[in-house]
Amino acid sequence: MRAVTVNPEAKTVTAQGGCIWEDVDAAAGTYGLTTVGGTVKPHRRRWPHSRRGLWLALRPIITTSASEKHNLFWAIRGVATSFTFRAHEQKDPVFAGTMTFTPHKIPAAVALANRLAEAGSGQAGFVLGFAVAPPPVSQPTLMSVIFHNGPQAEAEAFFKPLFDLEPVMNTTAMIPYPHLNAMLNPPSSLPVRAEFMLTLFDNFAGFVREVPDASGSLLLFEFFNQDKICQTSNRAMAFANRDFYGNVMAGPKWHDEANDGRCRQWARDVTDLLRREMEAVKIAGQVKVGNGRRGPVFGEKGLDDLWSELCNERLVELKWKYDPKNLFSKGLLLAPQKDA
Repeated sequence: MRAVTVNPEAKTVTAQGGCIWEDVDAAAGTYGLTTVGGTVKPHRRRWPHSRRGLWLALRPIITTSASEKHNLFWAIRGVATSFTFRAHEQKDPVFAGTMTFTPHKIPAAVALANRLAEAGSGQAGFVLGFAVAPPPVSQPTLMSVIFHNGPQAEAEAFFKPLFDLEPVMNTTAMIPYPHLNAMLNPPSSLPVRAEFMLTLFDNFAGFVREVPDASGSLLLFEFFNQDKICQTSNRAMAFANRDFYGNVMAGPKWHDEANDGRCRQWARDVTDLLRREMEAVKIAGQVKVGNGRRGPVFGEKGLDDLWSELCNERLVELKWKYDPKNLFSKGLLLAPQKDA
């Protein structure tokens, strides 16, 4: 399920559902192409996902589109065994790499990340988080991964405020595009509060000190400009996951099975901290939502309520048309009873 087929004449790339972006980029890069970005798997985005739209076709059994078998197209976008992507030329290298900073730079780095998420044009991306620095430092540190699709001078000018924070380590350079999405192969709301990031750093540092076996763990926030993504309505597909927020990856990594419970509990604890932060910010009304509006996260509703409001009516209609016996019942409960 990881085969990739490239048609350089038609500028399309077909990838099976088990592919990671490294597979797609390696195949497309042979022809100087790259694919559109987007959320194909809910846990993984790609660079540069925020600059272009998303085009999918399901093959080989059925071909569906907005005008052909449109209900299936609406429901299936985001769930498929293979995808055919429209490809774009990407022959030039990109500017990307990793930088690490001492923890006292967290407030300045977070403020900068929030500004870049607002100001970006889709040409740049910024991931900010925590990791344990390699030897001889071997201490929890602030880490950023940056990307810019353009000349090095232009990239360095865009990220100059970040470079001015004097990174302890800096691996940024011009690299082939296929290497980009392999850099992190091991949701948070925007803007992110610096105080909250400091709390998370203390949590992360305490965890890796308590469990040295988990020193390869990561806690990362992504910062992308979402304007292009949010030009498409959430009502356009069953996967109603377009809004002004980024992803968070809490990635515990350990070797000794004796640490299974503690490491998994840390990931649950981080998720709980994020949930509580989102609720606090929701009450304060500090987050950009809804295609550019300013307001509380999800309005006054929870995530399930918002998703239900956007999609439930059409999903219920399709549910009773194609699955009246409720064979597929995992996940959100769509109409437990149907009126006679």
